Amino acid sequence: MKKVLKIIGIILLVILIAVLAVTKYLSKRPAAPKDYQSKTETGGEIEAQYMNKGSHKVKHFTAEADDVLIKNLVYYPAELENSDQKYPVIFSLNGTGIAGSKYTAVFEHFASWGFIVLGNEDPSTGFGITADKMYDFLISQNNDMNSPLYNKIDFDNIGLIGHSQGGAGVFSALSIVETSDKYKTGVALSPTHEEMAHALTWMYDLEKVSVPVLMMAGTETDFETQSVIPIDKMNAMFDKLASDVKVMARRKGADHGKMLYSANGYAAAWFLWQLQDDEEAGKAFTTNTPELLNNPLYQDQMIEISE
Repeated sequence: MKKVLKIIGIILLVILIAVLAVTKYLSKRPAAPKDYQSKTETGGEIEAQYMNKGSHKVKHFTAEADDVLIKNLVYYPAELENSDQKYPVIFSLNGTGIAGSKYTAVFEHFASWGFIVLGNEDPSTGFGITADKMYDFLISQNNDMNSPLYNKIDFDNIGLIGHSQGGAGVFSALSIVETSDKYKTGVALSPTHEEMAHALTWMYDLEKVSVPVLMMAGTETDFETQSVIPIDKMNAMFDKLASDVKVMARRKGADHGKMLYSANGYAAAWFLWQLQDDEEAGKAFTTNTPELLNNPLYQDQMIEISE
C-alpha cells in the first residue's frame, strides 16, 4: 500500500510541475504578435488566403464582467452597426494564466472575416464554465438596445476556439456544461490531453462531442509533444470524438506558444465553412484532395467526414 501511495504521490507531483511549467511558459511569451499573419509561412493557397485578414473593417469594445470572465473583449465587423444582418459568433477560451487581452491580434483576424469574436480575461478556462458565462453575456448584448450587438447575433452559428487549457475548455464546453448544445463547432489548438486534463479536474467527455471539430498541435519541444499533447494521446482523443466531421493535424516546426496563431489560416477557413457555409473555404478539408492533407507544413493529418 505504501508503495502505491508513493507512486500516486510521484504522479501528482509530476502533474503539478507540468501545470506550473505551463503557467510560467505561457505567461512570459507574447501570445499573438500583431503581425503574425504576414510572418507566418503558409503551404497552400487556401491556408494563405485565410491567414490574411478578410475584407471587413473591425471595431471593438470591452465590458466589465464578474469574477470569472473579469472583462469581456468584443471584436466585430464595423458594418454590423448599420446592418439588419445577423452575424455568427466565435468564443475564445484562454490558455493557462493568459488573459484574452494578449490575443487581440487573433480576435481582429477572425472578425475581419465577418465574425463577432468574444474574448475574456479568465485565466482558468478548462472547466468549460467560461463558455456558459460568455453565452449569458451574448444574450445580454443581443437584448441591449444600447449595444452595437443589439439583435445582431446568429444564435444558430456559434463556434468555440481554445488554446492549451482553452483547448480542454472547448471540449468541456462541447460536452459537459449547461450550454453545450448551443455550439455548432469547435477548434482545439494544442489541447491539454485527456489524461492530464482529467487529473486537473477538467472533466471533458470526448464521446459526447458530436459537432464538427478541428484539432491542431505542434511538433516542436518536449513541452508540446511530451507534456501537453503527445501524438499517441492526440490520436486516441481523435478516435474518441463522436463527431461526424473531425480533422486533426500537427504543424511542423511550431512549439506550444506558436500554435495559438500559426494554424489560424485553417482555423479561419474552418469557421467560414462551419458557421458561414463557405464551401470554398471548406475545400481545405473536403474534396477528393483536401489541401490540408497535401500541405507540406503539416503532418499526422487525419480527416473523417461521415456521409
